[in-house]
Amino acid sequence: MLAFFIILVIINYMIKNNPIGLVDSGIGGLTVVKEAQKQLPNEQLIYIGDTARMPYGPKSEQEVIDYTFQMANYLINEQNIKMLVIACNTATARALSKLQQKLSIPVVGVIEPGAEAAVSASKNNKIGLIATQGTVSSHVYSKKMLTLNPNIEIFAQAEPDFVALVENNNFLSLEAHDIVMQHLSTLKMENIDTLILGCTHFPLLATYIQEAVGSGVTLVDSGAKTVDVMTRYLEQMNLRSEITYSHDNDIYNTTGDLNIFNTIASSWLEREHELDVRHLNIVDNHLEDEK
Repeated sequence: MLAFFIILVIINYMIKNNPIGLVDSGIGGLTVVKEAQKQLPNEQLIYIGDTARMPYGPKSEQEVIDYTFQMANYLINEQNIKMLVIACNTATARALSKLQQKLSIPVVGVIEPGAEAAVSASKNNKIGLIATQGTVSSHVYSKKMLTLNPNIEIFAQAEPDFVALVENNNFLSLEAHDIVMQHLSTLKMENIDTLILGCTHFPLLATYIQEAVGSGVTLVDSGAKTVDVMTRYLEQMNLRSEITYSHDNDIYNTTGDLNIFNTIASSWLEREHELDVRHLNIVDNHLEDEK
C-alpha cells in the first residue's frame, strides 16, 4: 500500500511539472503566451501556430476541428502536456466542446473569459465585438453574454483584414492605422462602451483600435483574461509546477515559414534570449517534427 502511494505521489509530481500546450491558427496566440509568461513564471509553455493553414476564419467547422485536434494530439503524444489552451477564438468556437469531451486533460478556450470580462466592464450594455468571420458567424460570444445579461446589445463585426496585417508583420504600419480607422468608423457610431478583441491577433493592433473607437471605450483582450482561467485551473487541480523554470526555454512550433514566424514572435515577446522555434510537418492529417 505504501509503495502504491509513493508511486501516485511520483506520478503527480511528474504531471505537475509537465508543460502547458497552446495552439492557434498563426501567431495571434502569442498574445496569450506573453501574458502567461508574466503570470505563470514556473510553467513551461509549448506553442503551435498553424501558419501553413491560416486563416481559420473562412474555413469550414470540420476543417477547424480537424486541425485543432491534430495540434492537440501532437502536444499530448509528443510533448506530454498537462493542459491545453486553445489560444484562438475561431478554434475555441468550433472545437472547444469536442476537445473537452475527448481529451483527458483540462482544455481552456478564450471566448468565455472574454465574454465575462466584457459584460462586467460595460456600463451602458452596448458591447462591440471584432473577430474573424467564423467566430462572428458562430454567435458564441453573443450567446454567452446574453446568458450573463439579457439586456446586452451586441454589435459584431468580422475583420479578416486585421488578421492579415498581423500575420504579414504589417501591424505597426501607416497602412494598418488607416485600415483600422476606416473599418471601425461605423462601430464607433454605435455608442459602445466596451469592445471585445475577439481574435488573439488583435491585441497587436490595440493602439490603433483604441484610437479608432475612442479612449472612453474599454478594450477587452480575451486572451489575457484566459490566463486568469488557466491559473485558476492549475490551482484547483493541483497542477502548478513545483520547479523553477525560465521562459527563455519555451518552445515555439510553426507549420509555416520559420523565419517569418521567428521575426514576429521575437519582436512581440521581447525575450532576452533567442527563441527556440521549430518547424512541424503536416503529414497524412497529423503533425510531425521536422527531421
